[in-house]
Amino acid sequence: MKKLIRGFGYAFKGIGYAMATQLNFRVHLVASLTAAVLGYALHVSTNEWIWIIFCMALVMSAELMNTAIEVLVDLVSPEYNKKAGHVKDVAAGAVLVTAIFALITGSIIFLPKIIALIHAA
Repeated sequence: MKKLIRGFGYAFKGIGYAMATQLNFRVHLVASLTAAVLGYALHVSTNEWIWIIFCMALVMSAELMNTAIEVLVDLVSPEYNKKAGHVKDVAAGAVLVTAIFALITGSIIFLPKIIALIHAA
């Protein structure tokens, strides 16, 4: 049981590291909180909440993996290395793909509701 609790501690420590050192992680966190507030305000359905939460988790997980990869690459290749740069670029590309997916998903969910509010006003 102690090992399990310690594992959660390490996980929260990693999230704290990302929050403290990664601007993009904080940007994605703010975007996630904004989506949650918007979802609450617009009374999204349960199915829509599932998609919103999935997008939040996907983007945050991708950002955490990107951070882990960047730290590891910097550790094993402290000097500039073209291949190390490619590794970092591909990891950043994975974050971009997930963020675009989340943006499209959010647009599909939120835009019709926002447009309906504007027309109702």
